[in-house]
Amino acid sequence: MPKVLIADQLSPAAVAIFKDRGVEADTKTGLSKDELLKIIGEYDGLAVRSATKVNADVLKAAKNLKVIGRAGIGVDNIDVPAATAAGRGRGRAPSPAACPDARDSGSARP
Repeated sequence: MPKVLIADQLSPAAVAIFKDRGVEADTKTGLSKDELLKIIGEYDGLAVRSATKVNADVLKAAKNLKVIGRAGIGVDNIDVPAATAAGRGRGRAPSPAACPDARDSGSARP
């Protein structure tokens, strides 16, 4: 079963969407950088808003990470070049219609 860390506050509906799709979702908000570095290696996915900073150090520690999801606008808190270099591609859902799960979770707005 895939395992996702929700590192920032998301709607309870977002957590339900993960679980309904067979994804184990752990919500651990307010982690320090050191705390995040210690646990990120356990996860296949990382869901953030704007508080969690996903930099090269985090990506290096994230041995199993396959995807980073950013709920909200922009990726200023994600080191995109480091993510790309680490083999974590990126995608884009330009509107809630392109990603119904984001729309249903309340994490995207038209």
